[in-house]
Amino acid sequence: MDYSSSWLNSFLVRFRLSANLFLSQFEPLALLLAPLLTLFIARLLHSLLSVIHEKGLKATVLALSMRSIKLVPGVQSYIDAEKQKVVDKLQSGSKSKKEHWRTELPTTGLGVGVIEEMKDVKSNDADWKGKCSGTVYIGGSESEGHFSLINEACSMFAHTNPLHLDVFQSVALFEAEVVAMTADLLGCKEKASGGQVCGNMTSGGTESILLAVKTSRDYMKAKKGITRPEMIIAESAHSAYDKAAQYFNIKLRHVPVNKEFKADVKAIRKQINRNTILIVGSAPGYPHGIIDPIQELGKLADSYGICLHVDLCLGGFVLPFALKLGYPIPPFDFTVRGVTSISADVHKYGLAPKGTSVVLYRNHDIRKHQFVAVTEWSGGLYVSPTIAGSRPGGVIAGAWAAMMSLGQQGYLENTRKIMEVSKMIQKGIKEIPELFIIGNPDMTIVAFGSAVLDIFEVNDIMSGKGWHLNALQRPNSIHICVTLQHVPVVDAFLQDLREAVQTVKENPGPISGGLAPIYGAAGRMPDRGMVQDLLVNYMDGTC
Repeated sequence: MDYSSSWLNSFLVRFRLSANLFLSQFEPLALLLAPLLTLFIARLLHSLLSVIHEKGLKATVLALSMRSIKLVPGVQSYIDAEKQKVVDKLQSGSKSKKEHWRTELPTTGLGVGVIEEMKDVKSNDADWKGKCSGTVYIGGSESEGHFSLINEACSMFAHTNPLHLDVFQSVALFEAEVVAMTADLLGCKEKASGGQVCGNMTSGGTESILLAVKTSRDYMKAKKGITRPEMIIAESAHSAYDKAAQYFNIKLRHVPVNKEFKADVKAIRKQINRNTILIVGSAPGYPHGIIDPIQELGKLADSYGICLHVDLCLGGFVLPFALKLGYPIPPFDFTVRGVTSISADVHKYGLAPKGTSVVLYRNHDIRKHQFVAVTEWSGGLYVSPTIAGSRPGGVIAGAWAAMMSLGQQGYLENTRKIMEVSKMIQKGIKEIPELFIIGNPDMTIVAFGSAVLDIFEVNDIMSGKGWHLNALQRPNSIHICVTLQHVPVVDAFLQDLREAVQTVKENPGPISGGLAPIYGAAGRMPDRGMVQDLLVNYMDGTC
């Protein structure tokens, strides 16, 4: 024992002498700065490796290269000038329109005469009847039928605000019943749901998704202690998740879709780590109308003990009825084990007024993390269920009126009509040899592209015929979201589409005033940061 201790002391003395001898050849300042420099380099390498891990080597090198190029004198100003040209093109004359916008209150009010002025301004709107992808989901004219009914309901409760539950008890009732009826459509009464499904109304699908993400973040923090949250979504998932990631400081991981344009479960599994709080499925996805494998995603979420949100903003008021009509709809709701939250828009296929959606949770333990409670405010105790404090009671009443007036039979009949039109459109597109359909649409969104034509040029021709379709990327394509407005015009749509394809085939190249070159260039542009700048500048000049 004494020998071992003596040997150790001797070794330490020799080591200290050798170290001091070696370090004596350096300046004291160098010895002081070396550890600091080493820490700085290590931190820099760690940051670089994190960026490469998140964005990939190719994207990282490209971003650094572009940043270096922009340091060359004159390059940045040239790029800015070119970007502004694109922005001006996208705005297509909106600047000249803004010059006539009022910037101050009239000295003397217009009184009831303001209604006539509003009618005059409204007359400049595009003709949306039967011509828009999505946008207006109610059939018929806005002055009659279901339009008239929900307008009257909204007007009756235009002054109400559910923030004041003690005053507007009627609106509180409407909201509770809209939530309960929506939950009933999505499996809340099935044994597999657990029997505790609950939720709230929101202003739209984006707020529903934002709340579901925020709630999942806080729930997983309480449950698993996750403080550096991450979520994983397919590239086809709605951009509201990107917004949520920015708002709530959550790292977002995108994974490619599989060959069927569905969320790739294996790819998602590879991205899950100890910080993962949420994975996402869409039923259907906005771009291609294809339902993700919700059952497989549910098993994945359940096995890792994380949350799964299902985006039913489009499908919430179609899929339950399509299932009853015999369409082969895969599982998508709370009957799937592992699903923790669902968003469903009432203002789409629920045919409610704009500004109405529902976010649902499997149980109250999860939903409690959605609420914000403030105990130390001098204004009193405060608690709020959603992002907005004050909310318009009129649209809540309108949503209740829409659901109650239609009933199950009304929604069933509407679903039959739009599903049939969707199948007619798919058949018509398949008969146009220059076009192909993206994947196998499950519902009422039909996306199509072309291997021989510029599909964005086709879109420009369709725009010239009054159609308002949606341009997509990866792959370049356009889609139509079928609504009741399209039931009487499906033949006209297909005829115009055939003519548009023929026109582009015979006269390829961008048309005057068309946006095809911009969409095409944006899709091919490797510097996605530049594309992002274009979008931000466009929005800044538009609103």
